[in-house]
Amino acid sequence: MIKIQRILCPVDFSEASRNAVRYAHEFAKGMGSSLVLLNVVEPRPMAVDMSLSYVPLEEDLEKAAREDLEEIIKTEREQGVEVEAEVEIGTPSEVIISKSRERDVNLIILGSHGKTGLSRLLMGSVAESVVRKAACPVLIVKAEEKEFIEENE
Repeated sequence: MIKIQRILCPVDFSEASRNAVRYAHEFAKGMGSSLVLLNVVEPRPMAVDMSLSYVPLEEDLEKAAREDLEEIIKTEREQGVEVEAEVEIGTPSEVIISKSRERDVNLIILGSHGKTGLSRLLMGSVAESVVRKAACPVLIVKAEEKEFIEENE
């Protein structure tokens, strides 16, 4: 029997990651698992001109992410899911892998934007890197995929 005790679900607040949270919710409810939400704030490149005042600082992005995660936490807890959230600064794939080991998760549920070709080559693929390096199973939820979770009305 497979026992999933802790699920890690990285969240970047995109449509793909919101879909991943929905899947993580269903897995957590169905298996009695706890859920760890993770937002990773990427540090600004050092070469960025500091006179660009419209570029938010990592601390500002971290604060905004914590506030946005609170809404998700509240909803999950109201629906009976044991959930906690963390915000880290770093390279997304590295932080996700590190956090999955640190928190001893049994499953990572991750949204993917489904970029291909040149855009994937230039930007890299967090999902692909996590799949290759994770020590546990990884479920990839695509942004534009057939939905298998029914909405309760």
